[in-house]
Amino acid sequence: MPIRLVDAAAQLPEAWSSRVLAAFGDARLKLLRMDEAAYPEESHDYDEALLVLDGVMVLRIQGEILRVGAGELYVVPAGVPHSVEGGSRGTLLIIDT
Repeated sequence: MPIRLVDAAAQLPEAWSSRVLAAFGDARLKLLRMDEAAYPEESHDYDEALLVLDGVMVLRIQGEILRVGAGELYVVPAGVPHSVEGGSRGTLLIIDT
């Protein structure tokens, strides 16, 4: 059965709390709902793909602010600190390992 991603994100109990939708080998496909709140800086030992399905994500990466809009993908390289600034909203799909 198809999953309506925006509807599924709206049903999540908390913003910024992801839900794993599927796994493909070592890769995970995660869904989350962004609200206007900021998300603190983090880094990972793996690349992380951030795909904005609707809305906008205001991403801070290496001191630079980037706006990632609906239909746009940003890949954060492994080991690079990144955070999400306030004002981000919508639905985000994350692909990581």
